[in-house]
Amino acid sequence: MTARSREEHHRTATPLELFFDLCFVVAIAQAGAQLVHALAEGHPGTGVIGYFYVFFGVWWAWMNFTWFASAYDCDDVPYRIATLVQIAGVLVYAAGVSEAFGENDWTVAVVGYIIMRVALTAQWLRAAAGESGAARAAALKYAVGLVVCQAGWVLLLFAPEAAQRWLFLVLVAAELMVPVIAERGHQTPWHAHHIVERYGLFTIIVLGETIAASTVAVKSALDEHEALGLLLPIAAGGLLIVFAAWWIYFAVPMHEHLTSNREAIPWGYGHLLIFASGAAIGAGIEVAVEHAVGKAHVSQVAANAAVTVPAAAFLFMVWFLHSRHFKHGPAQQLVLPVAALATLACTWTGAYAVLYAGLVGVAAVTAGVVLAERPGAAPR
Repeated sequence: MTARSREEHHRTATPLELFFDLCFVVAIAQAGAQLVHALAEGHPGTGVIGYFYVFFGVWWAWMNFTWFASAYDCDDVPYRIATLVQIAGVLVYAAGVSEAFGENDWTVAVVGYIIMRVALTAQWLRAAAGESGAARAAALKYAVGLVVCQAGWVLLLFAPEAAQRWLFLVLVAAELMVPVIAERGHQTPWHAHHIVERYGLFTIIVLGETIAASTVAVKSALDEHEALGLLLPIAAGGLLIVFAAWWIYFAVPMHEHLTSNREAIPWGYGHLLIFASGAAIGAGIEVAVEHAVGKAHVSQVAANAAVTVPAAAFLFMVWFLHSRHFKHGPAQQLVLPVAALATLACTWTGAYAVLYAGLVGVAAVTAGVVLAERPGAAPR
């Protein structure tokens, strides 16, 4: 196994990478379903915390594979087998999401992580065997970091229940430090265009899961209740939010900004909030649907916030990580932050809050397009 070139032309995602991404839909759906249940029952604090914990595991497993593959994907038989083993681990992790979320029982989830980590550690050791000098040292640091962190996750299972959530945060910090430490003396040869494409594809996966979950929720409500007039504004607004999210995310050529780890690591880590908020929009729409037909035990404002808060977070994070690097002048820079605030304000607009939030998304896209048409303007 040898490193890929950072200057490789026409580098695109492989069928195996696309298959890998699709298998994460199961885990994302499980996390979203648990969030819906918590929010609909009026437990936003525990729901959001539990959702963050389980979603971190999904995102981090995907991110570890994605950056390794960008640097060392050789697509031979051992590489394919190791990747398929990681997919199996993802599915085991997904099977343990409900227990981890609702009962703080991480046993099945950690077993899934062990499966993924054994395969990925073997990949890093294989990469180290084909490298020398600083590149070999970096690969070995990754392998050691994976083993140490995984040992920490296993020990977490035996910690007192009251301490587990705090220890979880310590292990999250340790995981995030592994790439920072490993790449300090040598930057792995990840490919900027390939990485941006991979993140874009996962964003599509997340938004697609949001549409799927929302569609199922609306259909189920229509089957059980005669509430088309109540559900139509939610369905229309939710669709507009997702369409606007897609448009805004892909509006700028982000690969031009990722020139080194100094830009890439914060950008890559920040996507935890983009992915998590994008998936949470779908959960929020489900809560809004349940409230409209009288099944959710929350107020109108709380049901609205289940949609508007993640939608606003998505808009702001896309601006912070993407758009602000390509916009010129205060008018272009303010479009998405103002849209995020306007989306939050929709929380207090009653039964039509989701529709109004969708229209805010449309207005943000329209403003971006109009401003981009001016001479010398940045991309839309």
